[in-house]
Amino acid sequence: MSDTPEPYDENSAAELSRTLVDISGRSQELVQSFLERQQQGGVIDMDDAMHMGGLFQQLNTRLMANPMQLAQAQMAFWQDYLQLVNNAALRFWGHQQDPMISPEAGDKRFKHEAWEENPLFDFIKQSYLLAADYIHTTVNDVEGLDDKTARKISFHTRQFVDALSPTNFVATNPAVLEKTLESKGHNLLKGLKNLLNDLSDADGKLNIRMTDTEAFEVGKNLAMSPGKVVYQNDLIQLIQYEPVTEQVYKRPLLFIPPWINKYYILDLQPKNSLIKYMVEQGHTVFTISWKNPTKEYADKGFEDYMAEGPLAALDAIEKATGQSEVNAVGYCLGGTLMGTTLAYMAAKGDDRVKSITFFTAMLDFTSPGELELFIDEEQLATLERRMDEKGFLEGTSMAATMSSLRANDLVWSFFINNYLKGDDPFPFDLLYWNQDCTNMPSKMHSFYLRNMYQENKLKDPGSLVINDTPIDLGKVEIPNCFISAAEDHIAPWKTCYRGVHLLSGQSKFILGGSGHIAGVINPPVKNKYGYWTNTRNPKDPDSWLDGADYTEGSWWPEWNKWLVRRAGAKQDARKPGDGKLKPIEDAPGSYVKEKAIR
Repeated sequence: MSDTPEPYDENSAAELSRTLVDISGRSQELVQSFLERQQQGGVIDMDDAMHMGGLFQQLNTRLMANPMQLAQAQMAFWQDYLQLVNNAALRFWGHQQDPMISPEAGDKRFKHEAWEENPLFDFIKQSYLLAADYIHTTVNDVEGLDDKTARKISFHTRQFVDALSPTNFVATNPAVLEKTLESKGHNLLKGLKNLLNDLSDADGKLNIRMTDTEAFEVGKNLAMSPGKVVYQNDLIQLIQYEPVTEQVYKRPLLFIPPWINKYYILDLQPKNSLIKYMVEQGHTVFTISWKNPTKEYADKGFEDYMAEGPLAALDAIEKATGQSEVNAVGYCLGGTLMGTTLAYMAAKGDDRVKSITFFTAMLDFTSPGELELFIDEEQLATLERRMDEKGFLEGTSMAATMSSLRANDLVWSFFINNYLKGDDPFPFDLLYWNQDCTNMPSKMHSFYLRNMYQENKLKDPGSLVINDTPIDLGKVEIPNCFISAAEDHIAPWKTCYRGVHLLSGQSKFILGGSGHIAGVINPPVKNKYGYWTNTRNPKDPDSWLDGADYTEGSWWPEWNKWLVRRAGAKQDARKPGDGKLKPIEDAPGSYVKEKAIR
């Protein structure tokens, strides 16, 4: 980089002036809006702060109960720190030293070469990692806390430690400093403008954009598979897709996506659309597209979602195709809903569903992952008070919770990119979908959290009752296939595996690579990740994995082979409108385009 100053650029100066004027105006608007909300009753809810305060008060009490253990931990930390200072001094004098501590594998924060090559930044990095390790070890080694409280404290401690990473600050992030010097500080002004834009768009709440929201439009370059909405009610639109093969299998295929997200995760773009892929394999594909509920839907409960969701869809499919036998797929919460629905149908003697596939779905919530940390009586009561005020839970609230589970990847990386580097978010279809939120009716969401996560009723025969009907998963005797992801932090694969032993039908379990979304949206053309299969299903998931065979590439063809054996004979292709249901509108329909209310 040249030391010679660049000549004065009149255009750059004018642009800088306009940026400053825009920032000033937006800042005043936000401050005024904040003050108005304060006068109307405030914007800060103290419930969360009080809950966290109580947790760390318990931690402090336990720490003080064993001062010797705390003193030993502090002594060990200071010994390590003094050694680090000594190593850093030797590095400054040109003596190469092995690092005392290194980032964990997969930690993307310290990829810039300066973190290794520059002695100062290497010292900052190791100082942070040592302190983080000391804090985590001290918190996790505290005795006398019950398991759930200990995990809550550990989670919130991790959030605190992640927030203090040197990569999150201008002065201690070499990549940001480099960008600042190159742009003569314009990146910081652009970052401030990005911050103000995000605050303005979210009515004063910080909702960090993960992608270029202007780069995508549902129905234009997302959710593009040709089809028709052939049925709708208060809660769903049912889409039937146009066939691309001359013949199709007898039994239609119905996707039931989670109601907390929009269905088009299954149909992002042609290159990664599972719906397109299954149509090409010769299936007549239907999918449910859930309504984005408002306060008028506050009293819609779990039984309504069952009746107006999969049960209504089954009735509609028979009218549309003349076929009563269907293969079904439940994704995440949609899988939990379908498991419940199938047990309800079994109790009623309804056998229209001939096979069920569960994508990253839990039927037993014994170990449901870190989301469990947000669900206890105190936090549920607080959440229900909030939902009662509006009649629903804002989709942005759930999205923020999900992102916090992987804060470095889903929060701080975008904070650095957008606000410190001043870069615009990269257009990414999956992240656009992730921020295209869906609200949840208060009655439905409360029922789900209490009966599934908190009380774990679904796994116990007769414990959960829907419309006066005891639910028993053991009565579901149809073939079933569970597909999970090895790195799933929302529906851990070992928890999903428990479902294999709750149903009575013949079971197949497939374990894919990656996480909750990328592990499912894994098209064969990309040849990414891989999957494990096992002809046996021992009780212990680790034993299953020990005996499993690994295959490179996507699990989609493997699952399709399983499905084809249960799809019936081939017949002439069926088009939307051929049956008794006439098309209402083109796919993707209008429900999926409704935006969540903030």
